[in-house]
Amino acid sequence: MKLFQRAQRSLFGEILDWMLTPLLLLVPVSIGVTWLVAQGIANAPFDRALEYNVQTLARLVTVQQGQTQFVLPQPAREILRADGADRVYYQVLDSHGALLSGEPDVPHPSTDEPPVPGVVLLRNGEMRGKSVRVASLWLAGPDSDTEPALLQVAETREKQSVLATEIIKGVLLPQFAILPLAVLLIWLALVRGIKPLSVVEARIRERRPGDLSPLDESSVPLEVVPLVSSVNELLDKLNDSIHTQKRFLADAAHQLKTPLAGLRMQADLAQREGANADELKQSLKQIGRASVRATHTVNQLLSLARAESTGAGTGRQPCDLARLTIEVVREAVPRAIEKRIDLGYDGAEAGAPGVVIEGNQTLLKELVRNLLDNAINYTPSTAEHPGVITARVLADPFGHVVLLQVEDNGPGIAEADRELVFEPFYRVLGNEADGSGLGLPIVREIANQHHAQVKLEDAHPGRQPPGARFTVRFEGEAAAP
Repeated sequence: MKLFQRAQRSLFGEILDWMLTPLLLLVPVSIGVTWLVAQGIANAPFDRALEYNVQTLARLVTVQQGQTQFVLPQPAREILRADGADRVYYQVLDSHGALLSGEPDVPHPSTDEPPVPGVVLLRNGEMRGKSVRVASLWLAGPDSDTEPALLQVAETREKQSVLATEIIKGVLLPQFAILPLAVLLIWLALVRGIKPLSVVEARIRERRPGDLSPLDESSVPLEVVPLVSSVNELLDKLNDSIHTQKRFLADAAHQLKTPLAGLRMQADLAQREGANADELKQSLKQIGRASVRATHTVNQLLSLARAESTGAGTGRQPCDLARLTIEVVREAVPRAIEKRIDLGYDGAEAGAPGVVIEGNQTLLKELVRNLLDNAINYTPSTAEHPGVITARVLADPFGHVVLLQVEDNGPGIAEADRELVFEPFYRVLGNEADGSGLGLPIVREIANQHHAQVKLEDAHPGRQPPGARFTVRFEGEAAAP
């Protein structure tokens, strides 16, 4: 039951509903209970008077020579005298049911139960169109074989009704006066009870845009502490995210500044006086390399931003990881040939059991492409020691696990650097290979989007050079049966 309907849920309104609804539902219950109690209280003194009257009249019933007699003297008639509000009737029946005295139409007791001599029974009845209260008393005969005589006294119930009404008024009228006061007190208590929420709201509104410090949990009620703790956790995450973005932008600006500065320097060299054709050609070549490097860095930045902003469930569909890997390997073959690197695929065929996973096809190809680009960039190749890069997809259709591996025979990565290489713009010292330092962070971000794990280890432990093997493990929901 909603006392106050609102377009938007309100905590204040919800609590008020749950407090006022039972209170208002109890009002009719209270009226009913009060009515019953008042009837009992009003009946008690009149019932005692009826019992007294019927017991007094019982002393006037005598049995002489086997005949039941009843003589009502004038003093006894006074107890049956009617007042201005009610009338009193009596009835005396002998053992045969014949009327000895009184009114013949007094309601007779129920025949469902056998008569019990000497016990006054009270009941409600109707006589001459009016409600009456009847007291009945069976009088035992001179011997056990004689049927008992019956004596009844009936009284109309006007005074009882008036008394019961007065009792109800005396009880209920104060309740109706107190009810609005109770509602007001509940309202004020709720306003005071939710005031700490308003205080927290005011503190948040007064904060400067850059203030991400945690809220004070000690000044709020215990029930609000989980909410404030959640807000503090969100502020911590937001602070870390902003810090990461600032660092990312600073690193990106630094990475882009180098090729742009090279472009400007080579352009100045090409425009200097006295430059010959060979020097101009060399400057143009350097400008081309710098522009390619800048373009690659920008593309990597866009890929990383796309990977970070793409939800795990966005654009998901069944993807054949073996087929995607083979396609990316074919695209990378010309660049590998240019660097004289043996690039190949060795693994499950496209369409083989267990190689299909749920994922984003574009992001998965970007993941494989960055792993191959990283291997091509950092794998040296000479006639004596040709570079070898192998991509493979291994599937376990029973365990619902799919492995993507890219390994090379290059110098490998030291254990101290294996976590750092997944940080944006991190470059292993002593390596002059072209790169933006964004490929592996993109790989990890896309893997996280697909609930996959990335592992880096030596491809050939114990050999020199040891090479590097990157393994991406897809399992659980990401791997299709």
